[in-house]
Amino acid sequence: MRILYGVVGEGMGHATRSSVVLEHLHAAGHDVQVMTSGRAKDFLASRFEGVNEIHGLHFVTEQNRVRMGKSLWSNVIAGAAGVPQNVQAYFDLIHEFRPEIVISDFESWTYIYAKAHGLPVISVDNMQVINRCRHPKEITEGYEASFDLAKAFVKSKLPFANHYLVTSFFRPPLRKKRTTLLPPILRPSILEAPRSVGEHLLVYQTAEGNETLAQTLQDTGLPCRVYGMHRGLEEDLVEGNLVHRPFSESGFIADLASARAVVAGGGFTVMSECVYLRKPMLSVPIRAQFEQVLNARWLERLGYGRFAKDLRDPSVVHEFLGAVPGCEEKLAGYEQDGNRELLAALDEQLDRAAAGV
Repeated sequence: MRILYGVVGEGMGHATRSSVVLEHLHAAGHDVQVMTSGRAKDFLASRFEGVNEIHGLHFVTEQNRVRMGKSLWSNVIAGAAGVPQNVQAYFDLIHEFRPEIVISDFESWTYIYAKAHGLPVISVDNMQVINRCRHPKEITEGYEASFDLAKAFVKSKLPFANHYLVTSFFRPPLRKKRTTLLPPILRPSILEAPRSVGEHLLVYQTAEGNETLAQTLQDTGLPCRVYGMHRGLEEDLVEGNLVHRPFSESGFIADLASARAVVAGGGFTVMSECVYLRKPMLSVPIRAQFEQVLNARWLERLGYGRFAKDLRDPSVVHEFLGAVPGCEEKLAGYEQDGNRELLAALDEQLDRAAAGV
């Protein structure tokens, strides 16, 4: 089939997960054109042919908080310049490619194209879990307004798609039809990583200059491999039991696969990788981003880790370390057969679309 594939450019998680699906589609002989934006374009273009750039919305984040005013201003300025190029890109694509179906990873322009031309749409992403599933009160309590706003936003992104393939390590009950809940999409390097249980903490925090956290980590006495707190590093920087490391995908994955536990944000990609590798995680979501709060609260509810609003209180880290053995017991029961279930479900939806069902 000729497939138009849209990938939202905000955050690299969508791009890395979509690369797994795109690899599968190409191997199956489908003809695929990708529309994306931002860093996702460079990432996917280095791996696949037929990757086209289009303007996409993005968030401005400072001090672990989404800055809505700056985000709005940045999108308005960039959007004014980007929309004409978007329209022209679609005219060119219509003339040369003539897609038969659209797959969207939370990307709006390809969805709009599908609806304007009467094409079937398949949604493949994790965000739809906010709108298409029921969440207990303990998950949303204290964040009711943020939950309602996030649910309305997610609902508006791809309404009335033919089917929604929703990836999630937690399994809330469905509240919408045409929805299939599936395990997270994992990159091959995670599936192939040799898992072991070491002594070190893997810490991934981008709040540079967080002296309170650094001191807390030193006080644990545990070896800590730290990413993000010192930027621009070209080699390891040792500070007592802390080893600040320059970012390397292979190095990060090796440290993750061999960690005793993880301290990181609330992003879905790293969290789902921690769950798959059975690593207890202390999750500190970006403030004003409810999707990360949702992930972290489900992580805690399942006993896979802990949720924290911030790390200013040293007791948060110490209490998490005390909970690690219990989290390991809960994680021991998690199972996932790679990406087989998701890719099989996608193939089924493509077959139904080809048959006009």
